[in-house]
Amino acid sequence: MKKTLLAASIACLTFNALAGLRQYNAPVESSDWQLKKASRLECTLAHPIPGYGEAMFTSMASKQLNMEFELDMMRLPDTYGIAAVYSVPPKWMPGEVQRSIADMNLRKQYNGDLPQKAAWIMLSELEKGFWPTIFYQDWYNDYDRVAVGLNASNFRPSYEDFSRCVANLLPYSFDDIAYTVLSYKKNSVELTKYSQKRLSMIGEYLKEDKELELVLLDGYSDSYGGRWNNLKLSERRANEVKDYFSNIGVESDRIEVTAHGEKRHIAPNTNSASRAKNRRVVVRMAKP
Repeated sequence: MKKTLLAASIACLTFNALAGLRQYNAPVESSDWQLKKASRLECTLAHPIPGYGEAMFTSMASKQLNMEFELDMMRLPDTYGIAAVYSVPPKWMPGEVQRSIADMNLRKQYNGDLPQKAAWIMLSELEKGFWPTIFYQDWYNDYDRVAVGLNASNFRPSYEDFSRCVANLLPYSFDDIAYTVLSYKKNSVELTKYSQKRLSMIGEYLKEDKELELVLLDGYSDSYGGRWNNLKLSERRANEVKDYFSNIGVESDRIEVTAHGEKRHIAPNTNSASRAKNRRVVVRMAKP
């Protein structure tokens, strides 16, 4: 009799625990993974979660490989807390156990997110067929816990496209080129070899970025030669850079050129090495 009562109590506790867990995940038959953004600046792999929101993995153009996971919620957290992220085996993987991935901070009125290492682990677990799942206490209902699962069904084809996109990202970001100093050979509009590479990098970036708001080009010269000639030379240098940007699609009215000639030296003009620092075009770019 005691054993029967104990078994009934355990069953009741188990039922109550499950009853207090609200689960959100895409059904197997409609699990959808999409390459939402694909350029040399940004790659985003997205997974809609019916009734909840969207899970997104994003990698950006940068000097270093990076990855971020974001849980875009239709109902944002109303308080601060911590969610536990696990790799959960689907029911057709008998014998497998769930594994802890990371803790995710929940911030009031912000989407949940995870940094690079945890995001890569989630992707590798999805590739193996596991379901990364986020568990947390409901911020409205003290009796409920919430489980948000990422369904691994139909994951691989879009993930392969996403991986190719990430491999093709530019190895630098907007911040790396937003302020650039281009140097010139003596008494000419010919860039130094290093500056030619820098200009090419900027060009590759601008081909991809359609949100550029303004490009400011300031041309300068050293004090070798006549002041008027140097003013015109600094103007030619800046205008050639403007033409280069215009030819790759930047609207001309978004590019402003200012010629300074011999003004605003950044080094003495006492020897050839220091004069070379004054022969320059400064490129400044702005985004909304």
